Amino acid sequence: MRSRTSGMWWGTAIEAPDPDVLARFYSELLGWPIGHEEPGTAILAAPEGPIYLAFQQAAGYQPSVWPPVDGQQRPMIHFDFQVGDLDSAVADAVALGATVAAHQPQENVRVLIDPAGHPFCLCRDHG
Repeated sequence: MRSRTSGMWWGTAIEAPDPDVLARFYSELLGWPIGHEEPGTAILAAPEGPIYLAFQQAAGYQPSVWPPVDGQQRPMIHFDFQVGDLDSAVADAVALGATVAAHQPQENVRVLIDPAGHPFCLCRDHG
């Protein structure tokens, strides 16, 4: 987009039944501060740049199913986070409220489910 300039913020919005709970989960997981809260919305701001994650309340929220199953809510988007130690990163995420998915498609990746039911991946990638 031609109207964007360096330093302008960008991000994504994630639906959840309780955005405050989900924002606190990712705030602790990533070490990012909650930069804004209002009824139905909480926003994390990346300390190193103009990136944000917004968590918004969704009526009738249906968590996605992992792995995908025909006729059920598919994951439409998910986070990938590079980590240095897969086992300790998984343990940290679980201690914060994530669960390890039963289906694990790759040796160097762990699929976890956040407290609202969104899958996300922790990836050991040294390249």
